[in-house]
Amino acid sequence: MKIPLSNRLLACCGFVHPGDRVADVGCDHGYLSIHLLLSGTARSVIASDVNQGPLDSARRNAEKYGVRENIVFCLSDGVQNIPKDFDTLVCAGMGADTMISILSAAPWLKSPQYRLILQCQSKTPALRRYLTDQGYRICRETLAQDGKFIYPVMEIVYEPGFVLDEAQCYLSPALLESGSELLMPYSERILAGLRETVTGLSASGGPVYEQKLQLIRLLESMMGLS
Repeated sequence: MKIPLSNRLLACCGFVHPGDRVADVGCDHGYLSIHLLLSGTARSVIASDVNQGPLDSARRNAEKYGVRENIVFCLSDGVQNIPKDFDTLVCAGMGADTMISILSAAPWLKSPQYRLILQCQSKTPALRRYLTDQGYRICRETLAQDGKFIYPVMEIVYEPGFVLDEAQCYLSPALLESGSELLMPYSERILAGLRETVTGLSASGGPVYEQKLQLIRLLESMMGLS
């Protein structure tokens, strides 16, 4: 049976190392966890969700695909109630505010012991800003498209000293180096949103208007558009 896995979740799976012990936080239907086990990528999986309904659905799907005995299921708000014996945390399908809340409640993740794979749905620059402020480094980043939406997928390690500036919080060095064929359309969408903001600020002007204009110029330069 083929697992109905989205492109963004497949991209997350692509960042998991063979033999990793994985924590799938916010597992929802459990398809990512199941895929990692059936493909032989993950050695073991902890699947958690804040709500009982999705967790029950994930358990039923695990039974359907024959991997129920290889997954530990946890009802947990973020990582508060999950075992800490994993290598890689995958957190996908959430907005930046939720991800920041999860990470802020778990300072023990700031350790070379763990890697984080994050697929953010919204406010991605805010997430990158939080990560760099907390000493995390984006060591790999790619893009995945589902329908008309393009999503960033990041591999994060705790390695203080790698600081992103404001423009890099929109287009990280790792993303620019990814070679993704989606980089140009993704960048154009970011620029379109910023240009719309600038248009709305143009009548009043002021420091925020000038800052956004400068940000647009920097991003255009980074993409070779200026």
